[in-house]
Amino acid sequence: MADDKAPSDKAPSYEQAREELTEVVRRLETGGLTLEQSIELWERGEKLAAICEEWLQGARVKLAAAMARRADPGAARDDDAPF
Repeated sequence: MADDKAPSDKAPSYEQAREELTEVVRRLETGGLTLEQSIELWERGEKLAAICEEWLQGARVKLAAAMARRADPGAARDDDAPF
């Protein structure tokens, strides 16, 4: 079986995952579900939370890199070379 942590070809955007996670939480809090349905929703919520965390971690890395470049504008950077 494939690794559960490997991103799928069609992973949802952060906003899509967050919106679906919000709906999962709402449904769990509302109640009235069978134990099996609750467990299934919980598992889906865990996967969505992991997707959101991946997106946020990627954003943190990009932000840190941008802040580092701003703090040291004289540093040579291959990605900003004009040629």
